[in-house]
Amino acid sequence: MTKYTLRPVESADQERIADLLTQSWGSPRVVVGHGRVHDASALPGLIASQDSEVVGLLTYYVQGDTAELVTLNAYVTEGGIGTALLAAMAPIVKELSCTRIILMTTNDNTDAIRFYQRRGFQLRELRVGAIAAAREIKPEIPLIGLHGIPLRDELEMELLL
Repeated sequence: MTKYTLRPVESADQERIADLLTQSWGSPRVVVGHGRVHDASALPGLIASQDSEVVGLLTYYVQGDTAELVTLNAYVTEGGIGTALLAAMAPIVKELSCTRIILMTTNDNTDAIRFYQRRGFQLRELRVGAIAAAREIKPEIPLIGLHGIPLRDELEMELLL
């Protein structure tokens, strides 16, 4: 893979980001822990680009001393894009006085669980049955998730900075 560059999300990116998030998540509206909803296209973030093409996107939300990773997508796999975006986020949120990064994933997303644990995240909380409540907010969440696994539970993971 040719080298990619990382840069902060700019307001001019919002429409393109909304399109990418709709392709990846069904909508730019992302339901995160405890049923909170974010329009991820309006959040701060980082873009990985290669020859003016977006090859990766990370969005986050900061509240107090916690940065919540809302979305992370590498549109080209096995190139280290997700790892690079995550590594670039840490010093940015540290500058904002964050002491930890949290994220939510689902029980079916075994690839993400492995990815984040290998990068220092720990499982912090399991919310059994939380996806049923999330479906009330965002009905397009499927019943069956990745690898044919029923999509039911939410896992919170944490990385201390």
